[in-house]
Amino acid sequence: MQLSKEMILAKANEVSKNTLMETLDIEMVDYGEDFLVARMPVTPKVHQPDGVLHGGATAALAESVGSFASHIFTDLEHYFVRGLEITANHLKSVKEGYVYAKATFLHKGRTTQLLDIRVTDEQDNLISVCRLSTISLPLKK
Repeated sequence: MQLSKEMILAKANEVSKNTLMETLDIEMVDYGEDFLVARMPVTPKVHQPDGVLHGGATAALAESVGSFASHIFTDLEHYFVRGLEITANHLKSVKEGYVYAKATFLHKGRTTQLLDIRVTDEQDNLISVCRLSTISLPLKK
């Protein structure tokens, strides 16, 4: 049985309970054939001391959406996914509202995956550009 888009997003958000994603209020909101989008509210909870979005929170958002994208597009009956490396270039500050992270694949190999993750604000201004590499390893039988 193929799950609907809504069911996949609901399942992704359900497994985020009691994790960093729940702590940061990260929510998966859209996905398609080759992308996944998550959003996170920008509140004092994710600010650095001077009142703008913390780069670490942005990186956590990027890694969350990228890792979930790798999970969605991997055969989880036979493989599990782990992150290998993340980089983040922060370009603009945000004080409030939501930021959106869209993960798309640059490489979707059998073993390794490379994702481009663009973080934007509600006006579609580019906030950060991130790259995440993941690896799919076989489950032990």
